Amino acid sequence: MRPDAVRQAQGPGTPSENERIAETLLTTAVGGPRGAKHRARFHTLRVAAVRPLTDASVEVTFAIPEESRDAFDYLAGQHVALRKVLDGHEVRRSYSLCRAEDAGGGGDGPRTISVAIKRDSGGRFSTWAQTELKVGDEIDVMSPQGTFTSKLADLDDAHVAGIAAGSGITPLMALAATVLARSRTSRFTLVYTNRSSLDVMFLDELSDLKDRYPTRLALHHVLSREQRTAPLLSGRIDEPRLRRILGDLVLPDTVDEWFLCGPFELVQLCRDTLADIGVDPAHVRYELFTTGEGERAEPSAGRPVVVAEDEPVRRIEFTLDGQSQSVDTPVAAHESILNAALRVRPDAPFACAGGVCGTCRARLLQGSVTMTENYALEPDELERGYVLTCQSHPTTDTVVIDYDV
Repeated sequence: MRPDAVRQAQGPGTPSENERIAETLLTTAVGGPRGAKHRARFHTLRVAAVRPLTDASVEVTFAIPEESRDAFDYLAGQHVALRKVLDGHEVRRSYSLCRAEDAGGGGDGPRTISVAIKRDSGGRFSTWAQTELKVGDEIDVMSPQGTFTSKLADLDDAHVAGIAAGSGITPLMALAATVLARSRTSRFTLVYTNRSSLDVMFLDELSDLKDRYPTRLALHHVLSREQRTAPLLSGRIDEPRLRRILGDLVLPDTVDEWFLCGPFELVQLCRDTLADIGVDPAHVRYELFTTGEGERAEPSAGRPVVVAEDEPVRRIEFTLDGQSQSVDTPVAAHESILNAALRVRPDAPFACAGGVCGTCRARLLQGSVTMTENYALEPDELERGYVLTCQSHPTTDTVVIDYDV
């Protein structure tokens, strides 16, 4: 079963004053520790360090110039989009920030940010980053965003659990370090699965974190192709093994918040199993690094659409950076809102264009849409009318959306 794909979304009515206040508070919390979130934009950053993690992955650190530090405030679990022209084609990819919120920073915002990039088979950007990216190179980096963050108001005595596979460890590194540092009584349990010990990203950092918090961090490495002393930690995580891990090592009844990150199959297995044993889905955050839908095509930056004179169209009205614009889209073209917006506003935000990263998120104010996939929006965001514009197709004559809310 796939993560819930939203089939129909309908614009809410005019928000009440309480709703507007709630929106402001949420935006401030998601945007970072020191102020409200502005719409994410690209900034050109210099590569300060490239550090090998495994044979197939590197950690890339970017220097943040003083004038841009406020734009890169972030919360543990958020991600950035990277943009680079390779072989004449613009390529965008999203990567989670792998350091705790306060790492590399000071009182005026972070001085550096770091991401981990794992080479995918046939992946154009990840292969380039692994083999050619070097210190001094410049890349366009979008300011941090995302809601794969803790919603606990108080971390004292909190127990947070994470399950990650492969490069899914990246946001959980930041989350674990932040949760443990913010309270002397918080606990973090991390189950991390890889094929072998040679594939474990951040092995030294995880060991250091365990040494720093020996009684509050429970770290369990599961290796699918390498024998470990404990049989439970040797082999692929299937449903029977997951249920034993949960029952013997994690103890779900003691967990206040869950974070799941990795490939589609593992994340969905964990979501289904947690739901089956009675864990409230409202306490489960998840993020996908792949969707299980096979190799995706590169996103199209506003492919041309010809509107014939007598052809039925739908009008898309949108607000971006305080400017309102409209564009007509032919009904027969089944064009996404993002593609239509890009035809008149090339700076409309997007990264993966696959419904995974949430970069193109906007609020539907009027009309209705069909959303093909949704791997990024939380249920409460859907209730408030948010949609992924890369996956949304208008189903009414007029659709009004706002990127700025």
